[in-house]
Amino acid sequence: MTLRVQILKQTFSQSLGLPFKELLPESVIELALTELKIKYYQRLFDPIVTLWAFLSQVLDTDKSCHNAVSKVIAYLAGQGVEIPSTDTSAYCQARSRLPEKFLEKLFSQVGQSLEEKVGIEHLWCGRNVKVIDGSTVSMPDTVENQKAYPQPKTQKAGCGFPIAKIGVIFSLATGAAVALCIDILNTHDIKLARKLYQFLKPLDILLGDRAFCAYADLVTIKKLNCDVVFRKNQTRKTLMQKGKIVGDCDKLVTWYKPKSCPKGLSKDEFDVLPQTITVREIYYYIVIPGFRTQQVSLITTLLDKTTSSTLDIVRLYGKRWDVELDLRHL
Repeated sequence: MTLRVQILKQTFSQSLGLPFKELLPESVIELALTELKIKYYQRLFDPIVTLWAFLSQVLDTDKSCHNAVSKVIAYLAGQGVEIPSTDTSAYCQARSRLPEKFLEKLFSQVGQSLEEKVGIEHLWCGRNVKVIDGSTVSMPDTVENQKAYPQPKTQKAGCGFPIAKIGVIFSLATGAAVALCIDILNTHDIKLARKLYQFLKPLDILLGDRAFCAYADLVTIKKLNCDVVFRKNQTRKTLMQKGKIVGDCDKLVTWYKPKSCPKGLSKDEFDVLPQTITVREIYYYIVIPGFRTQQVSLITTLLDKTTSSTLDIVRLYGKRWDVELDLRHL
């Protein structure tokens, strides 16, 4: 058993196209198992082999469990060791035993490892940019999933799948997801975002669309010593004659605290909000053929034009579309 496991670990760690050797070595996985006090039996499909086989399965064109087990058999063939059964039950049971907290811990560690490899040349004006967005995921149509994440009410029972809403923060420099949360389908993006702010680090810049551009959220993110670049919410009017002009279609404006408590905020959270905040508004047109949007108004807390010019911020917001591709890849 020990020899077979060693052969598989060595093979998986050196597999082409899989960043196991650098980002997810055996030592990191073992440390996570120790920290979470996860005990396991000495089986062929221990947590390490199972995890690597699972990731290989996800990335393969043929995503069946049968193909994953066939790979394990192929790796062991010709090594002079006992060949496991072609039955997939042992692998499937081992996969289902992987604790969710174990996977979450490795997820955050891999994202952090990638962040540490980012050089200053890949930062934006010397700062790390995180991109936030929401999407949906479907899942197997089981009673448990339907109860936790019910399908849209517009679909008849038995004609759809359970669907969940996810909120994700990606690193613009690495393209890797660094934080994720999940909720029911009708959850607003901003509610998910408020669960993700805890993963921001000082001096990060959060880049997002207008769904996240709310007074309370700008205040919260500034308190974390971070900044934002959001598209302005459509409920706010663009009045270029007001505010302090700092450049062409670029001005500093004062936003006032809402008169009533918005949905999603408790009264205590609303009461501690400051009466005003100063933001920077940049207004520009898009004249590129094929682009649906023709005029854009950005809101940012980057108030110093000498460190972040108008053009720099406009170009940065153009990078927001990368998150759509990141979500698709994920």
